[in-house]
Amino acid sequence: MPPTTDPGSTVFFKLSIDGQDFGLFTSCEGFSVQAEAQQHQEGGNNSFTWHLPGRINYSNIRLSRPINSDSNQANQWMEQSMVTTLFTRPTAEITAMNPDGSELCTWGLNEVTPVSWQGPTFNPDSPGVATETLELAYHGFSLF
Repeated sequence: MPPTTDPGSTVFFKLSIDGQDFGLFTSCEGFSVQAEAQQHQEGGNNSFTWHLPGRINYSNIRLSRPINSDSNQANQWMEQSMVTTLFTRPTAEITAMNPDGSELCTWGLNEVTPVSWQGPTFNPDSPGVATETLELAYHGFSLF
């Protein structure tokens, strides 16, 4: 019987931007790529319509985690990037990791731009885990 592998039921996500480590996140959502399909009807061909790829759209990626000692780093990077990303856009890596620290998969993101950072909501009427969310836009995947 072949050995089974853990499908990654408990996964953490490590974020680094231009080699700077931003720590671990517990949630990562928004990996999505869509190509616009353009239809073209060829004269004299009544059997089918051509479907040609158009522009490629990448959705924003949202990383969330409970606030911790790395939380200020993400907020400060976003504020600093609002000025510097007009000229140079960094690359980022998001690595899915098992709880034991072993890597499952890594995605490289080209030309990363911070879109938003949302800090925790402090409300004594509804206690819960204080979380932060960092949202990133990007212009494609990089190959490893």
